[in-house]
Amino acid sequence: NAMIVDSSALAEQVVADVVASAFDSAGQRCSALRVLCLQEDCADRIIEMLTGAVAQSRIGDPAQLAVDVGPVIDGQARDGIEKHIEQMRAKGRKVLRSAWNAGDAALAQGTFVLPTLIELDSIAELQREIFGPVLHIVRYRRKDLAQLLAQINATGYGLTLGLHTRIDETIAQVVAGAHAGNVYVNRNMVGAVVGVQPFGGEGLSGTGPKAGGPLYLYRLLSQRPDDVLQRALPADAAADAATPARWHAAAAFAQLRQWAAQSGAPQLAATCSRLQALAPRQHARELQGPTGERNVYTLAPRAAVLCLARSDEDRLTQLAAVLAVGSRAVWPMDARALHARLPQAVRQAIDLVPEWTAPNAAFDAVLHHGDAASLLQTGQALAARPGPIVSIGHAAGGSTAMPLERLVMER
Repeated sequence: NAMIVDSSALAEQVVADVVASAFDSAGQRCSALRVLCLQEDCADRIIEMLTGAVAQSRIGDPAQLAVDVGPVIDGQARDGIEKHIEQMRAKGRKVLRSAWNAGDAALAQGTFVLPTLIELDSIAELQREIFGPVLHIVRYRRKDLAQLLAQINATGYGLTLGLHTRIDETIAQVVAGAHAGNVYVNRNMVGAVVGVQPFGGEGLSGTGPKAGGPLYLYRLLSQRPDDVLQRALPADAAADAATPARWHAAAAFAQLRQWAAQSGAPQLAATCSRLQALAPRQHARELQGPTGERNVYTLAPRAAVLCLARSDEDRLTQLAAVLAVGSRAVWPMDARALHARLPQAVRQAIDLVPEWTAPNAAFDAVLHHGDAASLLQTGQALAARPGPIVSIGHAAGGSTAMPLERLVMER
């Protein structure tokens, strides 16, 4: 979980939000701030203010109102955090540890960790997440903002991202480029409110659906309605700008439906029409919330969906579902004969892979047609792959009921 701060941000608000995000609950919330990215123009001033704020914090029993930072969960957690801090110090990184009552003898009786600031050269130095009151700081140049976003995304974690800026173009760039379930602009990163800021991540930080979001309860039903996505994004939701990926998927979807009609495949053509009606017409809606806040709920298509089926009919149904939400399809090489029959625009929306179980086969969701035995085999193969957990949408052979909500990400 990272926060980006540029030189236009209000320093006092930044410091207050950073302290709450990094040190509330002793930094043990899943959404807690781990890496603070400061534009080099404002870094020295904000670090100086943070140093002062940390020095004024009080650690101890969290039942006392005067206490700012309580203990970490147990001795093992404390020892692991302390080991990480010493490793950073041994690498020559600047480490600052302080608290208003750091010398209290009573602190030795609990699993306390002093609030800690560590300056790093790069985000890549962090190999794992540190659950405790430890804030890592990196500096970046304004012209390297896109590169910084890429480094954050490359960690594979995608729960929360914070941004402090007064520049609208920066907000648009970060929100569009972030691979995170929740992006907080000009506020702290902890304390999501059910129904106002539905909470959940992507990648290594979760598979969905978001807790407190419009898709959550549908996942708990034994039978789901077909129009789940339209319920999440009703027709009166504000339209947003389509991305190039969605344009290409829409063109491929239109070509697939036309090809089905011309090739004597009326069932596929009808499935295309039905899935198009069930896909969200918009991709964003503004949620109700407190005065002074704007909370926007967005559905983004998954990057690529693996399609596993034993018949061409089922595979084409899966393809129609993938293209309907604006994603790309991944097909095993044994489907290359069907691939060759499709129009060029449709072929360009499909990636053929020699072996989908290989680590370099890129997809973030699976559609599966088949029986229980093949589903179990597929699940075991997916579980053996490195990387994030991948969600499977399953249907019996011949079924055209596709779980479209599993092919999108909520942000």
